[in-house]
Amino acid sequence: MFIDFGLKDIIDILLVALMLYYVYRLMRESRSLNIFVGILIFIVIWLFVSQILEMRLLGTILDKLVSVGVIALIVLFQDEIRKFFYNIGAHQHFRRLKNLFSSKTATERQREDIKQTVMPVVMACLSMSKNKVGALIVIERASPLTEVIRTGDILNADINQRLLENIFFKNSPLHDGAVVIVKQQIRAAGCILPVSHDLDIPKELGLRHRSALGISQESDAIAIVVSEETGTISTAVRGKFRLRLSAEELESFLTQNLE
Repeated sequence: MFIDFGLKDIIDILLVALMLYYVYRLMRESRSLNIFVGILIFIVIWLFVSQILEMRLLGTILDKLVSVGVIALIVLFQDEIRKFFYNIGAHQHFRRLKNLFSSKTATERQREDIKQTVMPVVMACLSMSKNKVGALIVIERASPLTEVIRTGDILNADINQRLLENIFFKNSPLHDGAVVIVKQQIRAAGCILPVSHDLDIPKELGLRHRSALGISQESDAIAIVVSEETGTISTAVRGKFRLRLSAEELESFLTQNLE
């Protein structure tokens, strides 16, 4: 029984375990962990019934459910699947491999697009930080923010430092919501974000920070917060804060995470 068990089988088991762990982390971040556990339990029951007990009738029914369930899972977890492949492609080593095969012109164009997005945002945040103007900016990446955009007012305007500052001016009707940036455009303003109820958030952080953390937990977006009380600049990505950033640190962080 153990004679045919070799190095290839060990690698196979390790790869499956690594894949399951990665999917587990993804589901935990997207608040779909209970569904993931339920799917695993169903798979174990299916394998036990069809492979070990060899119950033909029940096994056939479960086989049909599995074949239909694959399509249902793709529809149900389309955002998570998209995020899964985005994370693979966004990994540092894969980005280097992609840049190796990309043309120099395409790479330069991508860097120029990132620069056109980052610099106005950084300069606006720096100005609002000095004047202690509260702001909440969300930059879409792989996960679409369609539902969030629908809660605000559509602008579809080019990214501009003065426009961002005017949106978050205290007398502006849109200053309480979030600005959503999509592909070098301010897509919407005054958007409502999901609020995180994480108990580990420091008490001195307000509703803007909780909203920034909430959208970062439900998507792969980058959220930038300028505190109205202290003027400090913070970011939230993948459910984690980076607090009290300087303008240089914010520029470097955005550039690295948007490549």
